[in-house]
Amino acid sequence: MDLITAAALAAPSYAKVTDGARLRLLGYDGLPLRPICFVVPDDHHVALDGVLVHRTKLVPPVDDVGVTPAAAFLGCCAEERTIDLIAAGDWLVRNGHARIAEIADLATSDGWRPGAARARAILPQLNPRARSPRESKVRAYLVAAGLPAPEVNVELEVGGRMLGCVDLLYRRWMLVIEYEGRQHAEDEHQFNVDISRYERFRDHHVTYVQVTNARFANPRAMVMLVHQKLVACGYDGPAPSFGRRWRDLIAPVEGAHARRR
Repeated sequence: MDLITAAALAAPSYAKVTDGARLRLLGYDGLPLRPICFVVPDDHHVALDGVLVHRTKLVPPVDDVGVTPAAAFLGCCAEERTIDLIAAGDWLVRNGHARIAEIADLATSDGWRPGAARARAILPQLNPRARSPRESKVRAYLVAAGLPAPEVNVELEVGGRMLGCVDLLYRRWMLVIEYEGRQHAEDEHQFNVDISRYERFRDHHVTYVQVTNARFANPRAMVMLVHQKLVACGYDGPAPSFGRRWRDLIAPVEGAHARRR
């Protein structure tokens, strides 16, 4: 926040913080902070490393901090990778900072903004039930590779026994996917809870995949592993494909931060 505060002092007093910096002020750190972006209704330029002031013909909706979170997300849609936007969008709607309908309305009413069309395409992929950005990204990888969309953070009951809330679930094939962040290993209580839960999965013949940080770092191999487990559980649908949809998910946006709103 100190960087954003310093950048705000260099920008015009009427400039509104936007894009990833606005989300950072909400507590989301999954997008690049720099350049720290502001928006103004005139042609004001700031020659400061790591700060970008966008000119716009119409300032987006604002609040007491900067542009609204919905407007900031729209701005991010002009600059960031699709997979990062899905994670950020999930976080925004889950934490009540923006509503999907609010973003959709803004993307329609301000359809001329560079991020509007992309926002409309990404919104159907958001899920407010996602509990972490990496969990959101695991789901996005699976769907982009052509696998079925899993249920998100649902209670799993088998044979009348409640086994707990699972991150991602392919209910038809009784396959659970759990993202294992570092806290699962470092928190002794969480570690023991996980062990007990996985025992219950095994006792009730529920297949599961643990997505560790190492597996997350190799998304193609992770997708192939999930597919392998799905097939073993009876899935006979299409195999993963790493074509255009996959590339669109992870490709950087050409000319990002070179636009003017």
